[in-house]
Amino acid sequence: MKFKAKIFYSNYADELIKLNYYIYKNPELGNHEIKARDAHTVLLEKNGFQIEKEFIGIKTAFKAAYKSKKAGPKIAFLAEYDALPEIGHGCGHNILGTASTGAGLILKEFVKDLGGEVIVLGTPAEETDGAKVDMAKAGIFENIDIVMSVHPTGGFHIESGSSQAMEAVRFKYFGKTAHAAGSPHLGINALDGVITLFNSINAMRQQICETDRIHGVITNGGEAANIIPDFSSADFYIRSSSDKELKILSERVKKCAQGAALATGTRLEMKNYEYSFKDLITNKKLSETYIKNLKLLGIKEIKKGGKAGSTDMGDVSYCCPTIHPSFPISEGELIGHSAEFAKASITEKAYEGMKEAVLSMVMTAVDIIADEELLKEIKEEFVLTHKK
Repeated sequence: MKFKAKIFYSNYADELIKLNYYIYKNPELGNHEIKARDAHTVLLEKNGFQIEKEFIGIKTAFKAAYKSKKAGPKIAFLAEYDALPEIGHGCGHNILGTASTGAGLILKEFVKDLGGEVIVLGTPAEETDGAKVDMAKAGIFENIDIVMSVHPTGGFHIESGSSQAMEAVRFKYFGKTAHAAGSPHLGINALDGVITLFNSINAMRQQICETDRIHGVITNGGEAANIIPDFSSADFYIRSSSDKELKILSERVKKCAQGAALATGTRLEMKNYEYSFKDLITNKKLSETYIKNLKLLGIKEIKKGGKAGSTDMGDVSYCCPTIHPSFPISEGELIGHSAEFAKASITEKAYEGMKEAVLSMVMTAVDIIADEELLKEIKEEFVLTHKK
């Protein structure tokens, strides 16, 4: 039965290609994706989905749902569609979102008869604010049985792996201005606070784990060389292998910041300038089912999932069973967040990879709807994983 997905896909293929190309040609930054949101919802609504725009109060978010008259699992596909400054869809969220909407449309054809509910959630601003974090906090995923989303990459299909937990921290140092030549002794140099912070973190790097990452930039270093700056600031991303380890590492970095303020006589303020992301915990049983279906489609070479950067899919994975595998949009490797990556997302190779990923997600969902024992195993694994 699930192989009917191929027939259903062919019915939507042209519209999915048009959707992907339209969003590629109209890149919008996070929380400004009006055209992308509307393009997704128009296609979903005309095919029988109930649409809720500005979902949970987020302007460019949406919820599209199709519910069978028969009871069954609630399965969600998450669509992203935010672009990057200057290079447009250098992370391929145009095709990521298209894949999720495509999976929703095709699964609807099965849900009508098998039962259950299929949901497509439009989740803006993955690159910055991470709308999935808001949705997780609002409890949206607590009543969803399964969540799937696929990400474009270069070369091969890749199993769902893990991601790094991340905290974004802004450090502000306040001092006192003075003439740098005439009366430097009357000043308190805020830039010294920031520089001491960088030096302290660099000294600490010898004693952090190989999976930890700390990277920052000075966002304000003063206005003129002959004025001792009374304000200086730096933005940092702090990343670690898990949410638990991140809390430990972040505390160490913040102590470096406090020590820098003490050493330089400056006043320190700290705050998060973006949402923190939890690490992605892949549900292994769900992932195995997805990979099995890829192989049934004739995909022979599938790479093991590693630990990627950071994504708000991590927060979703703390709420319900989740996978986030990758599909190829090129023959060879691609550099993420590049113009080359964006261009690859509208090629025939990209559409081939997207089709394979969409079919595998749909076939996985059909397996879950048809097999209560499989869903039970997936949920039991989720409970055990999050008890650790």
